[in-house]
Amino acid sequence: MSSPDSPASTARVLLVEDDDLMRRSFAVALERYGYGVRAVADGLAGLEAFREHDFDLLILDVMLPGLDGIGLCRRVRETSLVPVLMMSARGDGLDVVAGLEAGADDYVVKPVETYVLVARMRSLLRRATYAPVTAEREAQAGSRATAGDVLEFGDLRIDTAGMEVFLSGEPVALTPTELKLLLEFAAHPGIVLERHTLLRNVWEYGWDGDSRVVDLCVQRLRRKVGRDRIETVRGFGYKFRR
Repeated sequence: MSSPDSPASTARVLLVEDDDLMRRSFAVALERYGYGVRAVADGLAGLEAFREHDFDLLILDVMLPGLDGIGLCRRVRETSLVPVLMMSARGDGLDVVAGLEAGADDYVVKPVETYVLVARMRSLLRRATYAPVTAEREAQAGSRATAGDVLEFGDLRIDTAGMEVFLSGEPVALTPTELKLLLEFAAHPGIVLERHTLLRNVWEYGWDGDSRVVDLCVQRLRRKVGRDRIETVRGFGYKFRR
């Protein structure tokens, strides 16, 4: 990990946090890491800032005045696939599930160390610029590849060069996390992928993370590419149907 004195990114970040001390401390810390930070104190101000400026990443607290983080995430997802990281002060799972169902890509529980927050941010930003799968992985997938690095699974077509997905000829809008998850499945059709494997390969967790992140993202992906395409293998994980 780069030190604060060696900025790792010039990404533009919108931070929405109502606690004045925490908002200021996070903003200063992230700026030391090289991020451009716009920090606001409530959900409505966050929505206005999102609509007026281009951001590479949003960090949304769940409990916000005016418009809470869950509602703000839903409003963002109406028009944008920008990576969203939720922050929750509760560890009981209610905020986690609500945030992920609203379209968030990942979450952290407060209090959170700056280096942990930055690690989750970097992972999300890498997903947003995820490189196409290699020809070697396409061959391992055993799918029918056509010109332009296209994978086809029935009526599902994945253009790995253009990072586009089509279902029955219609474009499918996927968040960066959903797209990387789909590519991971497409690279291993018919093979059971355990949740901790998906956490490592898609979310880049170097430790055992919360498997609910995987489960809820799979649910969102199923709604977009077909519920029967991703099979649950109870006690193990998920399998992508050939």
